[in-house]
Amino acid sequence: MSRKYHIITYGCQMNEHDSENIAGLLEAMGYKHCDDPYKADVTVINTCSVRENADKRFFGTLGQFKKIRKNDPDFVLAVCGCMPQQPRVVEEINKRFSWVDIVFGTQNIAEFPRLLEERLKTGRRMRSIIANNPDITEDGMKPVRMHRHKALVNITYGCNNFCTYCIVPYTRGREKSRALPDICKEIKGLVSEGVIEVMLLGQNVDSYRDAAGNTFADLIKAVNEIEGIERIRFMTSHPRDISDDMIECFKTCDKLCHNIHLPVQSGSDRILKRMNRHYDREQYLTIVDKLRKVCPDITISTDIIVGFPGETEEDFEETLDIARKVRYDSAFTFIYSPREGTPAAKFEDQIPDEVCHERFDRLVDVMNTISFEKNQEYKGNIYEVIAEGISDKDDKAISGRTDGFKLVNFTTDKAPEELKGRKVKVRITESKTFSLEGIEVTE
Repeated sequence: MSRKYHIITYGCQMNEHDSENIAGLLEAMGYKHCDDPYKADVTVINTCSVRENADKRFFGTLGQFKKIRKNDPDFVLAVCGCMPQQPRVVEEINKRFSWVDIVFGTQNIAEFPRLLEERLKTGRRMRSIIANNPDITEDGMKPVRMHRHKALVNITYGCNNFCTYCIVPYTRGREKSRALPDICKEIKGLVSEGVIEVMLLGQNVDSYRDAAGNTFADLIKAVNEIEGIERIRFMTSHPRDISDDMIECFKTCDKLCHNIHLPVQSGSDRILKRMNRHYDREQYLTIVDKLRKVCPDITISTDIIVGFPGETEEDFEETLDIARKVRYDSAFTFIYSPREGTPAAKFEDQIPDEVCHERFDRLVDVMNTISFEKNQEYKGNIYEVIAEGISDKDDKAISGRTDGFKLVNFTTDKAPEELKGRKVKVRITESKTFSLEGIEVTE
């Protein structure tokens, strides 16, 4: 009987793509995917360390596998991702979770097959932690993609920004850009497999610059020329580094989706400086104006942190103000979470929990109101949607995304598999806060 694997993934798209690569390595070893992590022969937990809740979820999940190991000594549990890059986490795993077999970091995924084979041969627990690997590469990886028609493509690794609240530079290392020709070669290969949409990934895509001096704008233009690609997306932009050349791509590159995720984090200049973000609210609003001048229908999403150390009521009101000025289509809103090893965790003026939650609720109310109002503008209009599969909310509907990344649940008389990965014209019949509803237009 073939051996089975399951991967549990927490965190961002970077982690999702890492899991795709790990799945590819396992399938090359003869493993088959299993839907149940407790019935697999090998289960991998790909971790995130951005927020404290992620830590708690991870350790809680680890505890659930103790009984599995007791009943099946041959079961293998591996832990990878951002959390093992922190010595305190590895120490805690060693101390409390003896049933964890393999631990490896974000930058030595390629070593996993060797570690697994050694664990199977010897029965010994394995460790392989590499904090910074300058030669990290996608070459030779054959990921198992989550979707047939769209793919995640790394263009940079690591981060050089060192925002005072963020653990990422410490867990994923310093920034390194892949060569433009290598990225384009990978995307051409994806096209041959049926991919029509790519998401270019990096902690800060705007700082992309390969050894030949190619910029992110150069990369967008090169991918735009690849035959077979129909949509180009990217994540994440940094307001400090976004260039006018890149902004101009929204006008000149017809395959570049009219959507951008542009984290603001705070509307207060004082807090932005404390966060080490290297821009102020005026500069941020200028970027938004440039984007909308070049691409009037662009949709904008953002990240906002509430309750950063030292945040006053006046600071928070400035955040509400910038949200109202920009009128974001959507936002990921977070209560500040201290991360051990970051400068902000040592700031003495931490905000009380009750204040953070009260501000968070007010921000969410503002954001949801704006999102609902903006979505009303779509009602009655027809949009091109790439179908992705049966809707999570309604098994009689199909979900998909517009060019502007709006989630659409629509009805049709066609089978989901017939439409998956295809462009469909949909008339919007109802607009909600977080999604749109519609019906396929067949004329």
